[in-house]
Amino acid sequence: MLSSPMKCYCNSGRPFETCCQPILQGTKKAATPENLMRSRFSAYALSNYDYILATYASAPRATLSQNDLRVSAEHTKWLTLNIIALPTPHQVEFNAWYSENGKLGQLHETSSFILEDDAWRYHSGDLHSDTGYVKKGRNEPCICLSGKKFKQCCMLKLTS
Repeated sequence: MLSSPMKCYCNSGRPFETCCQPILQGTKKAATPENLMRSRFSAYALSNYDYILATYASAPRATLSQNDLRVSAEHTKWLTLNIIALPTPHQVEFNAWYSENGKLGQLHETSSFILEDDAWRYHSGDLHSDTGYVKKGRNEPCICLSGKKFKQCCMLKLTS
């Protein structure tokens, strides 16, 4: 029996091999800020700090290192990404859900991107006030928008 391809980490519903993997491997460019946002989330989920650092715009990249990124995400497991809105052609509003030491958290941000050297780059982000740890009821809809209850879906990933 053939298994279906692995779904992409970015929650696009597409197979990883045709969604973010070619961008992470450098065989395809992120065509839009949303594509770059999705690929950056997948890179965080895979601890691919080389890619994350390379996709920062030059000004913020100059103040970061691969080790800075690694240390900041050391105890974080990225669970799912939800694109909320595209406020302008250069912005993406999203929720990135994570587990940190067994606690559920969300990063709710509106990110700004620029074209630099003919490629989209992450420039900056504005955090929304609901960023941080979240209490989610077991019977509430899952954070990944699967239609399942939280306890039957992403809650299982919090400590695994």
